[in-house]
Amino acid sequence: MKNNFRMFLLLALALFALALGVALGSVGISAADLLAILGHKLFGRALPEEIPGVTVSILWTIRFPRAVMAFLVGASLAASGTVMQSVLRNPLASSYTLGVSSGASLCAALVIVTGFALPLIGRYTLPLFGFLGGLGTVFLAMALAMRFDRNLENQTVILVGMVLSLFVNALLTLVTALSSDRLSQLVYWQMGSFSGQSWENCALVLPILLVSLGVLLRYSREMDLMTFGEEQALSAGVDLRRVKFLLIAVSALLTGTAVSLAGVIGFVDLIAPHVVRRFFGSSHRRVVPMSALFGGAFMVLADLAGRTVLAPQELPVGAVTALIGAPFFAYIYFRRGRSGS
Repeated sequence: MKNNFRMFLLLALALFALALGVALGSVGISAADLLAILGHKLFGRALPEEIPGVTVSILWTIRFPRAVMAFLVGASLAASGTVMQSVLRNPLASSYTLGVSSGASLCAALVIVTGFALPLIGRYTLPLFGFLGGLGTVFLAMALAMRFDRNLENQTVILVGMVLSLFVNALLTLVTALSSDRLSQLVYWQMGSFSGQSWENCALVLPILLVSLGVLLRYSREMDLMTFGEEQALSAGVDLRRVKFLLIAVSALLTGTAVSLAGVIGFVDLIAPHVVRRFFGSSHRRVVPMSALFGGAFMVLADLAGRTVLAPQELPVGAVTALIGAPFFAYIYFRRGRSGS
């Protein structure tokens, strides 16, 4: 009963965060106008005459897709982080640990620098190559880890992933340094931003997020068992190698898609699972969807802070999440060190 109330409260807070993300900005939009515009766009209701067309345009074509995209990206990163922490049994693990973000960033940067576009998909070349880069990097990390450890022990996977991530980041730095004409664009993109997002991008991320959450919920029992240790999971009949590959691939899909469309945004996948487990327990049937909900709301508020605190200047959302996430990372690390001593 208590968890049901908390779920309802988190859902209400997420909707409130979305409303704030849409309503607040350089041009204020009242709650009444917000509801009227949404009713007009979604249900075909008559639009009050006192609402100017420019307000409708600002809300529907700029702020609303931006807020929705921030929510979807935050939800994707949070769900991905939940999986990584469970599969690798490490509270500091995330998709970034295995180089997913680095691989996605490198491939996306190459597309930006070269201006390459596939004939049939055009603007979706960037997210496609970002996803393929992230997925390729994580599978390379897994393949290298298997050469050192056939059982894919968690510490081996994390170590190989970190080394590979450093190498890919070095390549990304090299590409950035050699692209002076695109330097500002690449640097700003690597810090993360939701500026210029569209409904088309939202339509691309939404089905990937929903399908991925469905897969993760399907394997929630296996994740519960894996958190108690690999031996316990094996004794319970879990095909550990296959399940690990599947869950890490889904996590890579979520992170790679998010990074390719919004840039590199860190720490959301670290913060959300910890906060949610504190209030909802350890069952992944609750933790996965609640982490996605919390991560989405957190990202919307971080983006709102980035574009309003120093308005009209806009801060990259990655900088905002880092200001919050870096102290949180340190807290988790040192608390873990004290508990282990």
